[in-house]
Amino acid sequence: MKNFENAAELKKLAPWKDRKTVVFMSDFGTSDGAVSAMHGVADQVCRDLRIEDLTHDIPQFDIWQASYRLIQTLEYWAPGTVFVCVVDPGVGSERESVVVLTKSGHIIVTPDNGTLSHVNRKVGILERRRISEVHNRLENSQGSFTFHGRDIYAYTGARIAAGILEFEDAGKLLDSRPVTLRVTDPLVDKEEIDGTIDVLDIRYGSLWTNIPDSLFFGLGIDYGDMVRVLICKRDRLVYGYTMPVCRNFTEVGVGQPLLYINSLLNVGIALNQKDFAATYSIGTGEEWRIRLKKA
Repeated sequence: MKNFENAAELKKLAPWKDRKTVVFMSDFGTSDGAVSAMHGVADQVCRDLRIEDLTHDIPQFDIWQASYRLIQTLEYWAPGTVFVCVVDPGVGSERESVVVLTKSGHIIVTPDNGTLSHVNRKVGILERRRISEVHNRLENSQGSFTFHGRDIYAYTGARIAAGILEFEDAGKLLDSRPVTLRVTDPLVDKEEIDGTIDVLDIRYGSLWTNIPDSLFFGLGIDYGDMVRVLICKRDRLVYGYTMPVCRNFTEVGVGQPLLYINSLLNVGIALNQKDFAATYSIGTGEEWRIRLKKA
């Protein structure tokens, strides 16, 4: 996907005016009417909009997962798609509400609380604007302070996608550096790689690491080789066994471990047709470290 280095050049193209597509993500779940209310606001703004969902099953208040799921998906949508990302434990506080233009030509409407961490790191941000919460909000919503996802983000995102609101009119231009969480790089130490377990493949319990396939195979490891896998929480060893490097899950028996390359081209760890994370009580985040070495 092409990355633009010049915001003015990209805004001349204004691809979002042709796309008319809004993709929603939140930690709201779907057991009540919150998501439907955001869809309804977008539909009121413009009935010609295409309204889609990335996910609404982000764990409550988990800004890290929101950031990860955004980068996992964003680049597979065409430039001009508007993303509305609402994981907002500080709703109603002094945290900024922003709309950003990425170097890939996407627009993201979100609280500036870390949800842009991975996009900023991998794709890059051309412009970041503070949304005017006085002007760019749903009519007669000024008395509500706890549902900015509906009143500000869905409303603003839909108006930009529909071409009603120009990106530069969304609010005051800020510098391009958003609030970011700590995102670390894997380290190579002689013949070993040390990385983190960033997130789970939730439905299946596989571990997704921050170790790219290029770095992994750069150690001289190939498919069919055995790899020593050590997983620690802080300094406590939780898992330490060898497993094969496989192209697919059927190369091992049911319940057997394997190392594979996931859909983001990073190292994944799994049990064939079983839940690795639940079986070994393994979580995600900076405190969960993984070390790999050819056996």
